[in-house]
Amino acid sequence: MKFASHSAFSPNLLALSISASIMAGTLGSANTAHADTIHDALSAGTVTTDVRLRYEGVSQDNAAKDADALTFRTRLGYTSGAYEGFSFTVEMEDNRVVLGQGDYTVGPTGFNPGVYSVIADPEFTELDQGFVQYKNQALTLKIGRQVITLDNHRFVGHVGWRQDRQTFDAATVIYAPSKQLKAQYSHIMQRNRIFAEAADLDSNDHLLNISYSTSIGKFTGYAYLLEVDNTTNNALDTYGVSFNGSSKINDLGIKYALEYATQSNENGMTEYDTSYLAAEVSTSISGINAKLGYEVLGSDDGNSAFTTPLATLHKFNGWSDQFLATPAQGLVDASFTLSSKVAGGNILAVYHDYSADESSSTVDDLGSEINVQYTTKLAGKYALGIKYADYNAKDIKVDAQKVWIWLATKF
Repeated sequence: MKFASHSAFSPNLLALSISASIMAGTLGSANTAHADTIHDALSAGTVTTDVRLRYEGVSQDNAAKDADALTFRTRLGYTSGAYEGFSFTVEMEDNRVVLGQGDYTVGPTGFNPGVYSVIADPEFTELDQGFVQYKNQALTLKIGRQVITLDNHRFVGHVGWRQDRQTFDAATVIYAPSKQLKAQYSHIMQRNRIFAEAADLDSNDHLLNISYSTSIGKFTGYAYLLEVDNTTNNALDTYGVSFNGSSKINDLGIKYALEYATQSNENGMTEYDTSYLAAEVSTSISGINAKLGYEVLGSDDGNSAFTTPLATLHKFNGWSDQFLATPAQGLVDASFTLSSKVAGGNILAVYHDYSADESSSTVDDLGSEINVQYTTKLAGKYALGIKYADYNAKDIKVDAQKVWIWLATKF
């Protein structure tokens, strides 16, 4: 599905904002408290600070040198109080290499190109968020640079694991007339990706997500129509449905999720059609949580595969990030997860087994991976974590190991 291209602050976007404001007036006023004057709204604002010091090390069996990065990310924001339903947020973000520990490559920014393994945390200072919001009891309108996340981040996320998280220049409308029903639409004009400004993309993306909660679970339907705003035909249209629910079997709690989507990918004069399937089931016994997962990013005869370019990709298919781009043969990821509380913290272990959706004579087994993570709180205010990823390559790629240690806090 194609739409006319728009610049970041086009007349069409202004018209959308005005129309949404009219909708706000017809749908009723807010029941929440508001400041009496603009001065009161500014005085009632809140300042937030979020900092994270992190070490990341990468070793791969290729020509690239082992990488080491010690970086310190700071995020400082201000959100005003509401006046007549209107408020605004401004948030700056900065990342610095600490103690000279910057032996890594960030290709898009030109930092040590082709020398070390990639660690996607460039040094930068930029506007992370800057938006105006109107909110009443059922309706939220937001325009400007903003975080957008949908469902479990599989299709749209903020990539918050990286030091420069992903945001969007967009207009968003959220309508939630009840606790059960929620509809969200966003028109994205620029994707602010994780490489500072070096790899940001002008876009013409339309995101529609509608969910409804029932006594048996939550049903969601979505349409994500993506297009990089350039001179080529590159539409990526995805339509899907998901269900998340829970039940009990002899006092044993079971959670389950099922999702299916189709995708058409127009690339120049060629169009590919692929599909997506995900299924999960989990339970908890004696404080140990166990989950089985099965995910298929399908392939169209080995020519092109299902892809999710706006996702928080690090969350899926293994922390070593081998499959940020889906292989043309597609990807089948069968996983098993165990988690529990240990020594005042949380431990998590995941095993992934990868294979091709459309096997060829040379590509079938895509390897396996082990992920382990431990997180805990220090003094109730500081988050300390360590995690490790070990990827064992088979028909494609090379063996890779990654380790992270971090300390973070918010105030």
